[in-house]
Amino acid sequence: MLSEKRLLDLKKYYAKPGTKIKLSDFDTRYTGEVLNRKDAEKLLEIGRKHLAEIQDMLYAHNQFSILIIFQAMDAAGKDGAVKHIMSGFNPLGVKVYSFKAPNSHELDHDFFWRHNLALPARGEIAIHNRSHYENVLVTKVHPEWILNENIPGIESLSDINNKFWEGRYKQIVRYEKNLAANGTIILKFFLHLSKKEQKKRFLERIDDPTKNWKFSLADLRERGYWDDYQRVYEEAITKTSKEHAPWFIIPADNKWYARLAIAAAVYRQFLKLKMSYPKVTDNQRKELQKARLQLMEEKNGLQTTTKQRKKVATTST
Repeated sequence: MLSEKRLLDLKKYYAKPGTKIKLSDFDTRYTGEVLNRKDAEKLLEIGRKHLAEIQDMLYAHNQFSILIIFQAMDAAGKDGAVKHIMSGFNPLGVKVYSFKAPNSHELDHDFFWRHNLALPARGEIAIHNRSHYENVLVTKVHPEWILNENIPGIESLSDINNKFWEGRYKQIVRYEKNLAANGTIILKFFLHLSKKEQKKRFLERIDDPTKNWKFSLADLRERGYWDDYQRVYEEAITKTSKEHAPWFIIPADNKWYARLAIAAAVYRQFLKLKMSYPKVTDNQRKELQKARLQLMEEKNGLQTTTKQRKKVATTST
């Protein structure tokens, strides 16, 4: 229902593998005329229920795991998307990780290490708010930070050249391909926010005392690199959007629409898995019948008779 073309044409947001991505070709706002905020929120509520049902089957099927990645500029709504879309999931089967700048211990490992520790087990969902992609995004805007990783052969900024970045893209593709080959379904979302809307949200955070904690002068400094970030996002998405790990470029100026579009994309991917509940064997059915009779006797205070046992045995065969 959520993915009906008249409501949500998800193909518009799909970063087709092998295509050079230009973010200017993608809208930052919902430009359709079918949906409004009220209707979108109703659809999202329905979508949450569908996602919860399929999550239960994911856990029982126990072959796949789901890795959902969110990347975006500051104030694009990553936290809100996680909160509103995933609230219908059983929290026992979902883990959310928000990655900040790596600490000294994390820098002593390869850049995948801390993300490996946060991967989902079979039957589980993991949501990464920022991810291993920071290592080809913020570090590409600020290449001096690469020097903190103590990588062999990288002694100065001159060593961090196009060949270095091409190598990182290839590492990421291999990493995700290996995860996919072992049953991890990877969905990557870039929340595409306009510079004008980011300014509006920053001012709201400054003017509203309850939102002051969300704003940092560091966010404002990074805004000064807006064009650089647009370029590195284009390059990263172009190099790493693959069929086994696709990118979706989601309009983020309207939070209500972004949340619905993300939910629809996740739901559609779930449907592709063709999961089912485990089949019960004949012996298991017999055991279930025996257990049922035992429970009924416990409830009614009855004793099992030979005739009842024979009836259960006959029914189970």
